[in-house]
Amino acid sequence: MQIGCHVSISGSIDKSVDNAVERDCSAFQIFTRNPRGWNAKELVEQDIENFKGKLENSKIDRMAICAHMPYLPNLSTPKKDGFEKSVNTLISEVERCGKLGIPYLVTHLGSHLGTGEEEGIKRLVKGLSKAGQTKNDVKILLENSAGQKNSVGANFEQLAEIFNQLKPVKKFGVCFDTCHAFVSGYDLRTDKAVKETFSEFDDSVGIENLKILHLNDAKGEIGCNLDRHYHIGLGNIGEKGLGAVIKTVNKEKVPIILETPIDDVRDDFENIRIVKGLV
Repeated sequence: MQIGCHVSISGSIDKSVDNAVERDCSAFQIFTRNPRGWNAKELVEQDIENFKGKLENSKIDRMAICAHMPYLPNLSTPKKDGFEKSVNTLISEVERCGKLGIPYLVTHLGSHLGTGEEEGIKRLVKGLSKAGQTKNDVKILLENSAGQKNSVGANFEQLAEIFNQLKPVKKFGVCFDTCHAFVSGYDLRTDKAVKETFSEFDDSVGIENLKILHLNDAKGEIGCNLDRHYHIGLGNIGEKGLGAVIKTVNKEKVPIILETPIDDVRDDFENIRIVKGLV
């Protein structure tokens, strides 16, 4: 099982490998830069070498790591300036991942801001396709949304509609978030429910396109569209359902990344320990 969490790059990007090893991760996710702004510092060659060197000296497989897009880009926005900045950021992040040897970049699909799903998807496909022309082997992974107002990609049929329009196919994949799926209406609380949900995902999107799983419990109820991740087993999905999810994706050898909170209830170390216990 490849299991880990989102880890900090504070200090320098190679420190993320140290943080992953410290947490006994066999997979991990990072931001390649400050996720809260538009501007990004150039990657320093020495930091790139240190990152690759530490990863090579660890027991973590390169294919079990991913980066995540920063928060501000919105690939479905009707605002011309915002759309261009979002696409340029996506292209930049694909290039940064290529330099670091990170195989996957996870992106949210954005909000159409009230202009309608059809128009939002057109813009999204245009932006993703442009980034897909980047000349490296980094795959852009589409993350299912929680179904918030004006968002796209919450249901599997729409996710498939977006995915199937993207070219070249080899440049794209999917990241499945358990919290997002649950609060958008897909039941994951029992073995039977997990089997049915992943069967529906396979029929629509194709399980072979699933490259990363975000394993998060949910603060909200099923179908509430509240994007609030919670500690493994303490939310409304629960240990039984998340355990069934783990077993399902393990059969497909899909790396598992936790994006759970760090608070007085639990930290990363404890959530990872709990997940390993569910196997």
